[in-house]
Amino acid sequence: QVQLKESGGGFVKAGDSLRLSCTVSERTLFTNAMGWFRQSPGKERQFLAAMYWSGERTSYSNSIKGRFIISGDNTTNTVYLQMNSLEPEDTAVYYCASAPTIATIKGRSDYWGQGTQVTVSS
Repeated sequence: QVQLKESGGGFVKAGDSLRLSCTVSERTLFTNAMGWFRQSPGKERQFLAAMYWSGERTSYSNSIKGRFIISGDNTTNTVYLQMNSLEPEDTAVYYCASAPTIATIKGRSDYWGQGTQVTVSS
């Protein structure tokens, strides 16, 4: 059973940066593409970014494009989400997810992490 585990969340001030990590227990067809989502109270889960381990392609939501960067380390099976210029509106639980393709991640991911809380104060 594939497991995804996020870390790196915390309490920061507006304008700060934070880097989230997601470690994948094993690489399979269903972890070929990795993505990040977030969910705030009372709101639907929102897609943020996705990538292939090969580095051939990334995809970003327009809402965070230019502020957040997704990357991966193939040697440690870790995916990162670098978040810059954080705003109070970025407060949410952040989840990583995996699927065979980026398109599948956006529609229906196969595996999810447990989430990590990010709180941004004004």
